[in-house]
Amino acid sequence: MLQIYNTLTKQKSAFTPLKAGEISMYVCGMTVYDYCHIGHARVMVSFDVITRFLRSQGWKVNYVRNITDVDDKILQRAKQNDESMQQLTERMIAAMHEDEKRLFVLPPDQEPRATGHIQGIIDITQILIDKGYAYAASNGDVYYRVAKFEGYGKLTNKNIDELRAGARVAINDIKENPIDFVLWKAAREGEVSWESPWGNGRPGWHIECSAMSKHCLGDNFDIHGGGPDLPFPHHENEIAQSEAANGCAFANLWMHAGAVRVNSEKMSKSLGNFFTIRDVLQQYNPEVVRLFLASVHYRSYIDYSEASLKEAKVKLERFYQALRDVSPQAAELDNKYHSQFTQAMNDDFNTPKAIAVLFELVNELNTANRQKLATAPALAAQLLSLADSIGLLQQDPTEFLQGEAKEGEISPQQIEVLIEERKVARSNKDFAESDRIRDALLQGGVVLKDTREGTSWFREG
Repeated sequence: MLQIYNTLTKQKSAFTPLKAGEISMYVCGMTVYDYCHIGHARVMVSFDVITRFLRSQGWKVNYVRNITDVDDKILQRAKQNDESMQQLTERMIAAMHEDEKRLFVLPPDQEPRATGHIQGIIDITQILIDKGYAYAASNGDVYYRVAKFEGYGKLTNKNIDELRAGARVAINDIKENPIDFVLWKAAREGEVSWESPWGNGRPGWHIECSAMSKHCLGDNFDIHGGGPDLPFPHHENEIAQSEAANGCAFANLWMHAGAVRVNSEKMSKSLGNFFTIRDVLQQYNPEVVRLFLASVHYRSYIDYSEASLKEAKVKLERFYQALRDVSPQAAELDNKYHSQFTQAMNDDFNTPKAIAVLFELVNELNTANRQKLATAPALAAQLLSLADSIGLLQQDPTEFLQGEAKEGEISPQQIEVLIEERKVARSNKDFAESDRIRDALLQGGVVLKDTREGTSWFREG
């Protein structure tokens, strides 16, 4: 039975969908003003792993992940770059799609953009005004009356009185209450804007997701997910807006991925420890990064470091080395691996435990390979099938193990030339020269393996 931890209830419980066999899930996506960083990758990969596994178990998943393509940061960056908002967002969206594809992240079923749902945003805002949950201020902004919503703070256990006491009150603040948040922003001169009953403007950040989730999944849906920085205020505000406007529960279950730290410190540009996905993929195979991100439970924080990525690389090499010399062939196997793997993933998507099961399977596969057992092809097929259900082992073993030569490394062409020279030396019984070539390649991180079919090679971790 599938058990999922709910941020709202602060406990893990059996998952019951609104509709049998189907799951509706909305995940807050990226604000596209810059390249995606490793924290974004954590959210991308976490919910991709979750979606892949659910589908492998027969669930029909409608996965929605939005794009925020109008925002203060976007407008500021476009102005700095001397380009239009649309030019910037289109460029960053294309880059995001490239990054996620390289990380073997499948596209969501729906990917709504905020700018495509302006009318829905206006409609919800008007409903909130009509119900007394929002008000138009004298400057053309529209604000949400936080104090009117009785359930405010239930996701993150925030207290309205404490929030009010800690709020910054500006001189001549046009808000009724300092903790009220904006639904619609009046346009400044030269800014992108849309017509509305309250004058030209653009949506606030929080209202976007209320409109997009409503359009894609309806008033009430199964799961709402996002990154570690979103429960407050973003998700708290979404709940307040949507439940007040729609008169029913919003998302039944809330899931949040853990933060990424860098060498145990919070990742930030000011600390100089900020890495884009592109930065990381220049140094590491994308699947190494995916395994690294999946090796820690999605709710836990993950510590990004060179040591952690190198460890993930060694682990992935072990998988592919086991698969390199066997042709997978699906067959029924009476072993424990499938049930243990499935139990781990059904327990709030416990990827560390599931990956540990894969390593047990690798050990048996290696034994079968060494002993030339008939079970090896079926074990290899089982390993690939289980790994595929969480988006791992997506590459050809030989191509992964050989990899692309980085700066300073010997190229595949040079390796093949040296292998041919070694072959000639061996045929001439010049074993000293043969050993010299092998040792020279090994010193360069290249391991040779001689078989009846010839000599193969791979790069050492």
